[in-house]
Amino acid sequence: MNPNWKNFLLSENAIFDNDTDIVFPSSEHKGDKRIYPVAYLGVLTISGKDAATFLQGQITCNINDITDIKSSLGAICNPKGRAITTFLLVKNADVFLMILPLELLATVKKRLQMYVLRAAVTLTDSSDDTCLIGLYQGEPANEVSEHRFATSRQENIVVDFQGRCLIISDADSARRFWAEQRKLGFWPEDSAQWRYLDIISGIPWLSAATSEQFIPQMLNLDKLGGISFNKGCYTGQEIVARTHYLGKAKREMFLAECDTLEPPEPNTAIIDDSTGTEQSIGKVLYAQNKQAICSMLVVLHVSETHSYNLRLENHNQDKIILSAVTESLKL
Repeated sequence: MNPNWKNFLLSENAIFDNDTDIVFPSSEHKGDKRIYPVAYLGVLTISGKDAATFLQGQITCNINDITDIKSSLGAICNPKGRAITTFLLVKNADVFLMILPLELLATVKKRLQMYVLRAAVTLTDSSDDTCLIGLYQGEPANEVSEHRFATSRQENIVVDFQGRCLIISDADSARRFWAEQRKLGFWPEDSAQWRYLDIISGIPWLSAATSEQFIPQMLNLDKLGGISFNKGCYTGQEIVARTHYLGKAKREMFLAECDTLEPPEPNTAIIDDSTGTEQSIGKVLYAQNKQAICSMLVVLHVSETHSYNLRLENHNQDKIILSAVTESLKL
């Protein structure tokens, strides 16, 4: 994290559990307008005259669809079609900014570097030079709009998440932006609560524990516009395309809830007691509490009857239920 940005947040009464989990003192006066330091995501910059061509051969989305006014979710896959990471790709002039889980950034950079060869491409970890801020004014939209991930530029880059925005900025601009939004009535909120909003919006972030386990369709990336089936070859494309043209994936991502104060770790197994066996039918992608309710994205084997009696394979054997919002994630 940029030290100037960290010092500014400390002056705003931020408490750092570590550089990715930032909390603020609770207040009874907080309204619906919230501002978040988004510290669990990092920024990998891809630059050079061959950057677009290089990325086209490595990512699931179509690089030609990504412009200064339109960003996209996507994934980088291994040769077996399993997603190493998911990302949000933003174009900034001739440079691409890949927003992805910070814990996977070094792995992804190393993997991509293997394919650069003689291409005029430079990969740079820009996480310490770039600040990510979340801005939230109300309830997230329940339907996926064609304007999702629309991108604009003023002093900062602003990506529309429907009902909320992700701001990409340098440290000096980030401090000014934060101060301006505070004057407009936005209250600082814990970084973990932006993760909660990502969960209920169906953004399938991966972790070290879940990397290389799922093909992109299992993460609903096809429904979120993160897979192009007519762009040509990329690493893992054959498996991704075969799944698409042969029919539905056997596993699918769902939004689920659980009454627990302790969020399950990524990759926690899920048992369906209606099957009468102890065999796992799915895994937790990631989870986050909001008050006494834990929301999570889970990847499950699809039941023909959709009759589940689910519990986590943890020490409490916590029961989980699929949320009604699940249907909106499939649009």
